[in-house]
Amino acid sequence: MEDIVERFLAGNRRALARVISRIENETPEGREYLRQLYPHSGRAHTIGVTGSAGAGKSTLTGALAAEYRRHGKTVGIVAVDPSSPFTQGAILGDRIRMQDLALDEGVFVRSMAGRGALGGLAPSINDVVAAVDAFGFDYIIIETVGAGQDEVEIAGTAMTTVLVNNPGTGDDIQAMKAGILEIADVLVVNKADHPGADTLASQLQGLLNLSPKDMRRPPIVKTVSTRGEGMQELAAAIAEHREYLDEHGLLQQQREKNARHQVLSAARAILLQRIQAATPDEQLDGLVQRVASRDLDPHTAAEELANVVSG
Repeated sequence: MEDIVERFLAGNRRALARVISRIENETPEGREYLRQLYPHSGRAHTIGVTGSAGAGKSTLTGALAAEYRRHGKTVGIVAVDPSSPFTQGAILGDRIRMQDLALDEGVFVRSMAGRGALGGLAPSINDVVAAVDAFGFDYIIIETVGAGQDEVEIAGTAMTTVLVNNPGTGDDIQAMKAGILEIADVLVVNKADHPGADTLASQLQGLLNLSPKDMRRPPIVKTVSTRGEGMQELAAAIAEHREYLDEHGLLQQQREKNARHQVLSAARAILLQRIQAATPDEQLDGLVQRVASRDLDPHTAAEELANVVSG
């Protein structure tokens, strides 16, 4: 283990891949790697790229990474793919779309399986991002699975959240009612060469005009990610948000907010594991049957399970 950590800190990519695998599989070895490496994290600027399925998130992520590389910056990409219903492994569509970056030594791409987790992310996403951060990349781009209106987990992981919309697929209507709009630090109208892009941008601007005057209004950036158009403007908007956090003393607040979210998420997962380990199948089945037959409400049943752990 000490050898792997030393190779990791020396910039060995195989060590990075091995550490991520152990962390993603939630092994005791992975937990120990994370404990040792976590103090080395916190240097990269983390960027979340989210939006509905088909918005072009993968292509945009690759184009944004290429823009950073043109300026000599290193980029780690953590792409959450849909899971196989059979093996729970990632369907590696994101890696296929980012093949142009595969041979670039300044880019590291890792696909993760969503494994049914809500919010468009994977269960161990925060730990994996911390490991990639500790490796020393300048930027880390986290691409979510196609997210819906209430899937806003990315806001608890990334420092800057980029919400990708595209015209002609109902996004213009969805945006008017979507809670996900509230987490955006930068709004992107992708596929801006398609009909309806200007209309979508106007609708988004109209929504922003309804927000309180003292609130920061996310910039709207038009992109055509398949051609790399708008990437310079997108990178500038992300940099502007980072400067905004710095200038207003919000960077530490954002880190603490994200840390609180991550601690509570990890605590929930640990408690659930302990409850499941301490509860015999017969007891759980009995509670489920009582709830299904309406003899017991779900909250009382949950309290009974929690009491197994709390004693």
